[in-house]
Amino acid sequence: MSIQHSAAVDEPQSAIDAARRASVLTLVLLSCGHFTVDLYSSALGALQPLLVEEFGLTLARAGILSGVLVFSASVAQPLYGYLSDRFHSRIFTVAAPAIAAVFISSMGLVPSYYWLLLLVLLGGVGVASFHPQASAWAVKEAGERPGLAMGFFISAGALGFALGPTYFSAMISLWGLGSLHWAALPGLAMTGLLMLKPLRPAWQARHRRGFDWRPLAAVWKPLSLLYMTVFLRSILQIAFAQFLPLYLHRERGYSIASAGLVLSAFLAAGAAGGVLGGRMADRFGGRRIILFSMIFSAPFFALFFLSSGWPSVAFLVAGGFILLFTIPVNVVMAQQLAPSQSGTVSALMMGFAWGMAGVVFIPIIGFAADAFSLHAVLACLTVFPVIGFFLALRVPR
Repeated sequence: MSIQHSAAVDEPQSAIDAARRASVLTLVLLSCGHFTVDLYSSALGALQPLLVEEFGLTLARAGILSGVLVFSASVAQPLYGYLSDRFHSRIFTVAAPAIAAVFISSMGLVPSYYWLLLLVLLGGVGVASFHPQASAWAVKEAGERPGLAMGFFISAGALGFALGPTYFSAMISLWGLGSLHWAALPGLAMTGLLMLKPLRPAWQARHRRGFDWRPLAAVWKPLSLLYMTVFLRSILQIAFAQFLPLYLHRERGYSIASAGLVLSAFLAAGAAGGVLGGRMADRFGGRRIILFSMIFSAPFFALFFLSSGWPSVAFLVAGGFILLFTIPVNVVMAQQLAPSQSGTVSALMMGFAWGMAGVVFIPIIGFAADAFSLHAVLACLTVFPVIGFFLALRVPR
């Protein structure tokens, strides 16, 4: 009897352990997919100088190219969130790395600027389609620790975004622009891995087919407050991603290589901050982490602009580390508000907020910098986390 009783106890426990291992494996695969997709989403910054020279582009046309990528890869994400909530097909996640890789890496093969626009547009489709469904999937696999899971998932993407320019610069130095299509291999391999793993999450079976606006309408106020905190954070994040190397090179005398390393350090610190922020949210609650992040990151950014040398860089990295605590927190809180429409709210809190911040503020920053200076304009942006703090105070406990 004791042996039979022991077997009856061990069998459920072994099944639980197997389910946990499967969830961890799925989360790892999704995080690797996020890393790969975002590796390609940041490629254009490294490629633009060569594309301008190769195709004789004006700066206005180069700016349009960037705008098309931001729109396709970020602003359009809610569309794919809606589609993933409507159809629940894993194709949105599985095919995305290959789509982004093939089109982004083929820019060295096309004969004209208009073909470049088309490739950037289609490459952005892969980036946009991945994020809503995969982020919702990652949280569903996390069980009782959604913040930590989302922290790993989003930080993997942030790390890919940080390493993308380095990866593509290395590819160009090895093979040149004409052979850049070989850079698509990681994306193709990632799609192959996702196809081999039977990624068919059980939570999809519990969702009825169709899309329903009512869960979103019921929580529109806290959802709007969360969105605005992400939007305000993204203004600072995307402004530094676009203008920090230029600012350091032109106004502080950094070499282009050194300025790029500072940007990579800033983005990598944000990736690490996302992991810690997600873990802290599981313990202390998402609202507290948002408040902490907003109010304590602003002084470090102010010190960056008030100092010079390595202390200045240290303040910048510390500010980025604390500011990006909130990347996974906002997404998880939004999914908890509207769990049946998790793909749509994930898109709102990730790509759409980032994309709208870029579409609205990148031209404003450029115009203002021409009138004043990059130092003055970027320094003024440090007020946005403070505004975000006061908005976050209104988020329900």
